Amino acid sequence: MRPLTDRIPKALIPIAGRPFIDHQLDWLAGHGVTDVVLCVGYRSDAIRAHLGGEGGGRSGLGIRFVDEGDDLRGTAGALRLALDEGALEPAFLVTYGDSFLPVDFAAVFGAFGGCGRPALMTVFRNDGRWDTSNVIFEGGRVVLYDKQRQTRPAGDFAYIDYGLSAMSRQVIADEVAPGARADLAALWHALSVRGDLAGFEVTQRFYEIGSPEGLEDFEQWLSRGG
Repeated sequence: MRPLTDRIPKALIPIAGRPFIDHQLDWLAGHGVTDVVLCVGYRSDAIRAHLGGEGGGRSGLGIRFVDEGDDLRGTAGALRLALDEGALEPAFLVTYGDSFLPVDFAAVFGAFGGCGRPALMTVFRNDGRWDTSNVIFEGGRVVLYDKQRQTRPAGDFAYIDYGLSAMSRQVIADEVAPGARADLAALWHALSVRGDLAGFEVTQRFYEIGSPEGLEDFEQWLSRGG
């Protein structure tokens, strides 16, 4: 997203007159979320300054920062760092700093509580429309998550990881070593192969600001009333 991100992190890119993270936090607050852990790295000082530091109070949310600095550990490694710093609740939701997901977060968390598995992934029937489909979803379970689609024919993958998941912190404790550099994609794959990854299908498309096209799509959605 350069040159937009030469001086600011993606979270602070202005969208419809407000930093992107404000749109995210307002949505979370509107769906029953009370506490947020932000795993940050690039220009984290700017995010802290915008949100008012620890505690934040923005949108009525309690905000805590877990800062990787320049030692980026990947999406799973960042969660392990959050665990080691005592920032993870026994069960929690995970989403990404450049994604806006217009779904009911409370409903997803409720589904996780009743699924009987240690983790749950939201999935969207994509059929190759928005990005590469990477999930086989059947009977309320992610039968296979394979980001590279190397283990089954490409035609078997109709769904895509929507970008919102729920899990027990024990999963991070058991599966991600302290100090490790690790990606959630590998963790999701391992859990799916073991039958430990529940699925929750959503029907509303996702938005992202990881590309100029995605940013434009999100701005247009907001201009239509969101």
